[in-house]
Amino acid sequence: MTTAQKLTVQALQWTGTSLRVLDQRQLPDTLRYDEYTDAAGVAEAITSMRVRGAPAIGIAAAYGVVLSAVQHFTHDSNQWRQAVVADIDTLAKSRPTAVNLFWALDKMRSVLDAPQADPVAALTACAVKIHADDITDNHTMGELGADLLAGAKGILTHCNTGSLATGGYGTALGVIRSVCKRQAVNIYAGETRPWLQGARLTVWELSQDGIPVTLIADSAAAWLMQSGAIDWVIVGADRIARNGDTANKIGTYSLAVLAKQHGVKVMVVAPTTTLDGSIATGKDIHIEQRNPNELLPSCYVVEDSLVSGWNPVFDVTPARLIDAIVTERGVVLEPSGVGIPSAWLT
Repeated sequence: MTTAQKLTVQALQWTGTSLRVLDQRQLPDTLRYDEYTDAAGVAEAITSMRVRGAPAIGIAAAYGVVLSAVQHFTHDSNQWRQAVVADIDTLAKSRPTAVNLFWALDKMRSVLDAPQADPVAALTACAVKIHADDITDNHTMGELGADLLAGAKGILTHCNTGSLATGGYGTALGVIRSVCKRQAVNIYAGETRPWLQGARLTVWELSQDGIPVTLIADSAAAWLMQSGAIDWVIVGADRIARNGDTANKIGTYSLAVLAKQHGVKVMVVAPTTTLDGSIATGKDIHIEQRNPNELLPSCYVVEDSLVSGWNPVFDVTPARLIDAIVTERGVVLEPSGVGIPSAWLT
């Protein structure tokens, strides 16, 4: 990492023998890192949303494989691969929607399957490279996205897509960081219910970089657009189908619909590791459903309650509502007409 790429916020810190994970559930009130030395702990950190954001989940899982290899290779140099494979399966089950998780585990599995004089060193090198490449790619996406924003006066973002959700710098928030270095622009962040990633994470992260930002209630987005304050909605992604349909944090689809109504453009920013060439359209994307109790006040979480909850974590925005998809390999404008370049899917 170059001096220019040093991070003010780090969701993940690799020590060489453990993975330190910033517990994002405690932000912004408490800055606390939890330390993990085995794959099971990393899987639990992902499931419990201590670590979140598709790229960061993939990076954490890669380090989880390294920790598994360290643990098992030391104790049994003959049967250790079977134990690591089992841990990879555990990590794969931690979150179902973010394709980066499975991409990173496939990369680690390829190293595991190849003959290695020092498998722990080889796996470590792969995980470190996944992390470093993500940071580099984020900076590239930041500049490519910022190129599209000349003259923009207002940007609205959703969820958290910065250093907390990636290896560093960010996807959509990386674009916002880059454009703010070039020109004056008003940044707005939706609170992002029910976990409030926008309120707890995005505005905190931007403030750490000295970037002014205005927080709005999710339900205020339409009125804000109607006022003329917003030129672009910029979001990340957890999975993108071949035709450009995009799964992202719940509420993204409604913002895209509102943007179309008000003549506001929509930009999706994601590394090519988020592209899923195995699925044709968003209809094939599995949407994670979390416990309804995350929504419900405790008074309703009782036997025979007449109040239930529906808690999808993501929704799918059709490509026809997206004006630009930005990756580290380039930009697709009007993706509904062209889809994702096949060369990016390999």
